[in-house]
Amino acid sequence: MSERELVCIACPVGCHLNVRLEEDGEIRVSGNQCAKGETYGREEVLAPRRVVTTTVRLSAALRRLPVKTSKPLPREHIGALLAEAHRLELAPPVRRGQVLLADFLATGVDLVATRTVED
Repeated sequence: MSERELVCIACPVGCHLNVRLEEDGEIRVSGNQCAKGETYGREEVLAPRRVVTTTVRLSAALRRLPVKTSKPLPREHIGALLAEAHRLELAPPVRRGQVLLADFLATGVDLVATRTVED
């Protein structure tokens, strides 16, 4: 049996979760005040994912463009995504929501611009 204590980030409450892997392979989550906590606890133990935010270079008066992933990325790919994002240099115009890296490492996750920058 293994056990982990986590603070849930699925909603603003911030429940203190106890996630326990039973001998039969079942995962039991306690301490959650809503269903999101149980889902978060299971996913955090089995396959943690994160929305990634960073900036990329921009050849304009505004030197950096804020970007983020379109949905949570498996945690093991975050370093590779950041390395790739930091190699990018974009020229305006760039539109908010524009896909800058599509389907990163075949995860179904895109890197998108979060701000519009005109010429």
